[in-house]
Amino acid sequence: MKRRTIKLLVILGVLLPGILNAQGERKYIRQGNREYFDSAFDQSELKYRKALEKDLSSYEGNFNLGDALYKEDKFDDASRRFIDLAGKETDPKDLSKICYNLGNSLLQSGKVGESIEAYKNALRNNPDDIDAKHNLAWAMRLLQQQQQQQQQQNQNQDQNNKDQQNQQKQDQDKQEQQQNQQKDKISQEDANRLLEALQQDEKQLQEKLKKQMARTQRVAVLKEW
Repeated sequence: MKRRTIKLLVILGVLLPGILNAQGERKYIRQGNREYFDSAFDQSELKYRKALEKDLSSYEGNFNLGDALYKEDKFDDASRRFIDLAGKETDPKDLSKICYNLGNSLLQSGKVGESIEAYKNALRNNPDDIDAKHNLAWAMRLLQQQQQQQQQQNQNQDQNNKDQQNQQKQDQDKQEQQQNQQKDKISQEDANRLLEALQQDEKQLQEKLKKQMARTQRVAVLKEW
């Protein structure tokens, strides 16, 4: 009888921590759910994290934590939570829900292409998910718009580059023209200076000739004496 009591106590000693942890996990999840539905998402996040401290593998704890993070606009954190959870889940319906929420988180993060793949995975696991179909169509239209905008931006950039190149060429041509005009101006100034020098030389020559003629005339006069 004592042996059975000892075995029973041993069994209880092994199972009791797990039971208490499970109860604690459920308690925190219920608290987190109340906070969540009261829109106190930051408090619900704390409760879900406490639940995971009791049972790290809790599907509901991880899933609800991802939802709380999403509601707090922590989209990257939510995405990581759903990605980690998707790698562990095998049930098609649950996996479809995870992929759907992952798609929403990625879409809010601006990762449109990745969100499309997440929605497709949601539909692979649950082809009847109307919400996933709707969001997939929305994401695909959004991606198309982004691609068109990017194409337009590239075209505008190319045109801007061409305009800049044309402007640079015009500026270069204008600069060359100004340089040529400056050269022409310098050449004209040189010519004017040369002409002035020639005129001055001619003037000096005329004066010299006049003086020579004057001396000649004076000599002639003297001879007549």
